[in-house]
Amino acid sequence: MNYKIKKLIANWRIILLAVFILVSLVAIHPTLSKGVAIRSVVTNSSASIAGIPQPKPNIQPVAREVVIAIANKPVEDVGDYYNYVNSIGINRTVQIKTTKGAYRVAKTGDDIGLRVFEAPSTNIRKGLDLQGGTRVLLQPEAKLSQYDIGVLIDNMKERLNVYGLSDIVIRDANDLPPPIGTGNQYIVVEIAGATEEEIKDLLARQGKFEAKIGNKTVFRGGTDIVYVARSANEAGIDTSTGCYPQGPQWYCRFRFSITLSQEAAQQQADATKGLSVIFDPASGRSTGYLSEKLELYLDDVKVDELNIGSDLKGQAVTQIQITGPGVGASQQEAISNSLQNMKRLQTILITGSLPVKLNIVKTDAISPVLGREFVRNAVIMSVLAILSVAVVIGLRYRKMLIAIPILITMLSEVIILLGVAAFIGWNIDLAAIAGILVAIGTGVDDQIVITDETLKGQTANVYNWKEKVKRAFLIIMLAYLTVVVAMIPLIFAGAGLLKGFAITTIIGVTIGVFITRPAYSAFVEIMLK
Repeated sequence: MNYKIKKLIANWRIILLAVFILVSLVAIHPTLSKGVAIRSVVTNSSASIAGIPQPKPNIQPVAREVVIAIANKPVEDVGDYYNYVNSIGINRTVQIKTTKGAYRVAKTGDDIGLRVFEAPSTNIRKGLDLQGGTRVLLQPEAKLSQYDIGVLIDNMKERLNVYGLSDIVIRDANDLPPPIGTGNQYIVVEIAGATEEEIKDLLARQGKFEAKIGNKTVFRGGTDIVYVARSANEAGIDTSTGCYPQGPQWYCRFRFSITLSQEAAQQQADATKGLSVIFDPASGRSTGYLSEKLELYLDDVKVDELNIGSDLKGQAVTQIQITGPGVGASQQEAISNSLQNMKRLQTILITGSLPVKLNIVKTDAISPVLGREFVRNAVIMSVLAILSVAVVIGLRYRKMLIAIPILITMLSEVIILLGVAAFIGWNIDLAAIAGILVAIGTGVDDQIVITDETLKGQTANVYNWKEKVKRAFLIIMLAYLTVVVAMIPLIFAGAGLLKGFAITTIIGVTIGVFITRPAYSAFVEIMLK
């Protein structure tokens, strides 16, 4: 027995399996988590001004900055965080301690500007079904080529990342072509922790920004803009006008500066050189402004107009000050709405307009509570499935030396598959869980084939162990190719859930055929020979 164990440990197929399990565990990075992870930081909020950085879009879950204490009070979960933040008085300054430092945050409104969620305990990314958020189905107004679809998706990702949203999944989903389907093109956007209003505001509009003098466009958002000021000392509520009540509502104005390209600045100079300077009839003096205003249009709707100083006549000026309004029932609401409008306009100025207008077909909001329930049910069903397989295998072979390795192989496949998902950033959702269960099921079938082929007596010129294993793997490879061929059409069918299920299944069965099945066959050959 000791000789067999030594031979088993030295077998290269067993070593390969052990290496993949170890690497997968490193990629998954299981840890004991406390506190709340920062999902995003609202631009120009108290947290942003205090220096808390915006998380990078593709950061690993366990590497996110985590809030662990507020005013020396430990933060255990999301409930603790919001209780402590709500208890802070307006214009009070508190210390917020995170895993990457400590910050002095002055609360100036109802919130400090952090969007948080339960700190991740692994690098496994959960899909929208399992963590909650918003899913939006969008349809391009015009038919696009595959290249244009790729450009559109890249532009949307950039816009959402600039806006401060992370955990984003954007993919195309097309109907099957006629006569089977309609051939319609769709874009599916899934964002964890975002509201429907934010998604609609950013994606339903094309985001076409134009600045006009008279009827002439002098610059557009995107290529004509080389810099947009976004830091707290360069952008925010306009101190010259501030906020003021008017009737039952409050009004605020934001301001920030932009830098034009030299070409756009020259266009503005050409548009202003023929304008006249306005004179005040009462005083007989110049008002200091030109006869036309700089009008700002967003999606062909005028959102604001700015006076042009007379000293800018015919001058190719690259620095432009942008302002705009915000309205609310209270002063704090007006400030919040003004900053929100500013942030959206800044985003559009940076990214430019989308290549085509998108129409919202459907929106789904999934509660985080519902997502946690999905996770719990998925774990329970997976455990029940594994236990059921264990019972069947035990009744079939009545040998622990066979049943236990099959169960270990099943668990190994799950660990490696989750490790691959954590490494490549693949989101685990309900469809992926179904794919994992299918991969495990085919794995058990293959192990039973290996066991039966190697344990049965001499048949049809099969007299040695190597021939028996070879015959078993011929059956396994045929079954593997059958599964892959069956899954490939689902990848290109266009539906997101089917695509995720198909890809997860293919990855799972591939891991089994080339890593775990050879290791199990080595075990059978050495221990049962």
